[in-house]
Amino acid sequence: MSLDAARKAPQQQPQASAGHNRNRVAFLPGTGMHRLRLNPNTEHKPESYEDMQLDFSPLFFSSLESYLPPSMLALSRDDKLQYMCDILLRYSPEGERNRVQRHQEYRQKIIANYQPLCKELYTMNAAYFFVPSFLYAINENKEESFRSVMTEPVSGVFTFEMLQPQFCDLLLSEVENFERWVHQTKFRIMRPNTMNKFGAVLDDFGLEAMLNRLMEDFIRPISKIFFPEVGGATLDSHHGFVVEYGIDRDVELGFHVDDSEITLNICLGNQFSGGDLFLGGVRCDKHVNTETQPEEILDYSHVPGRAVLHRGCHRHGARATVSGRRVNLLLWCRRYFYYHIYSL
Repeated sequence: MSLDAARKAPQQQPQASAGHNRNRVAFLPGTGMHRLRLNPNTEHKPESYEDMQLDFSPLFFSSLESYLPPSMLALSRDDKLQYMCDILLRYSPEGERNRVQRHQEYRQKIIANYQPLCKELYTMNAAYFFVPSFLYAINENKEESFRSVMTEPVSGVFTFEMLQPQFCDLLLSEVENFERWVHQTKFRIMRPNTMNKFGAVLDDFGLEAMLNRLMEDFIRPISKIFFPEVGGATLDSHHGFVVEYGIDRDVELGFHVDDSEITLNICLGNQFSGGDLFLGGVRCDKHVNTETQPEEILDYSHVPGRAVLHRGCHRHGARATVSGRRVNLLLWCRRYFYYHIYSL
């Protein structure tokens, strides 16, 4: 179901079309000025939209539902979907909607033809994925428990043991299987970003739902405490991918800031030497190349399964004068709803 189809879909009871006030906050005529919540209702259990064909990710609609006004939460799923689609149609530029639709079609083509190797990766199994110390901290859900398993080598950069070795091995195997499929079928894939020539977007071949659980249930509790200044409690979308470094791969990555509020960077393994991550202070896009101060420099060597968590605007780069190959999992966590709806 597309956004337009969702708006036009018949309802059990006739509904007036949605409008908006001069502050550009959507509302439904006859029900008052229904303002969206500035912060999500964390106690509300949203509907699943996974069974619908939508121009935006079904996970996004589940996240957006938590921002609906209280009077709307008891409405049917179709009514809530119609309301949310109207908001997106009004405030998302046509060019952006077309881009999203093309990307959805691209993903559907991959998923319809690619056969996963390790199906256990596609659903979240916390006990199998994460080391016990990390799970303990998540279950305690307190600043003290998080700090007990973390180090903070420089302000705002946290490192901690996170992934089990068997999970890293499975994910590497799945990525390699996907790359083989791409080579055999000569399918042209989108690389993770404009800076890396190697690597793959995990969301594009079916891992979107699992990575969304990773963000919502395991990263957002941490970022809520340590990154409130960039909306760590309201992360609602992500971009998940792997990048590869090596002599026959990308060998370095210049200093940059990520297109994210929070970045999770995890080494998945393989044997390597000489590959480092450089972190050089908090920068906006316009000032990414300003001179680094001595107190900002962190030369971090990756350890398989160990995570680095930092603000997306923390300037960083990588060097890979390595023997062997290094593969890193990155999860860019974002506030899509806030910036694309509330910032208009």
